[in-house]
Amino acid sequence: MRVRFAVLVAVTSVLTVVSPAAAGRQPNAAHSASIDWAYVQHEVYEVPLRDFVATVTIGDRWFDWSSDGCSAPLVGDTGLSFNFRDPCRRHDFGYRNLKLIDMRYGNGVWNGTNRRRVDQQFLADMKAHCRTRAFTLQAQCYTWAQTFYAAVRVAGGP
Repeated sequence: MRVRFAVLVAVTSVLTVVSPAAAGRQPNAAHSASIDWAYVQHEVYEVPLRDFVATVTIGDRWFDWSSDGCSAPLVGDTGLSFNFRDPCRRHDFGYRNLKLIDMRYGNGVWNGTNRRRVDQQFLADMKAHCRTRAFTLQAQCYTWAQTFYAAVRVAGGP
């Protein structure tokens, strides 16, 4: 009886170690460096922001959809003249998934050129939001957009 129990424990331990679920997300035929890169580019640059936000809850879980908002100390992601929560969410998606693809495939997509492009989309998304604000708040909103953009350019990475 002790031998059977020991064998059962050993087999269970080995299966746990080698099971795909225990190893986390594993690549499959639907994912490759080029397919993942194309998906991220589509979500960041081609999809209207409102559609991107709708995708967050149903998007492919292979990707990192988490966001900490704008993470701007003292300011946050909303103010009297602006609400940059959604642009910040897409910006987080771009940064986090460029890093994730680079980590998974080692293909160098997390670099200064691609980071600048994500940052430029962030600025475009914020400016688009500012255009929806009351006319009297637009100038202040644009100023905040430039401030947020300058902050990510300085602190964002490579």
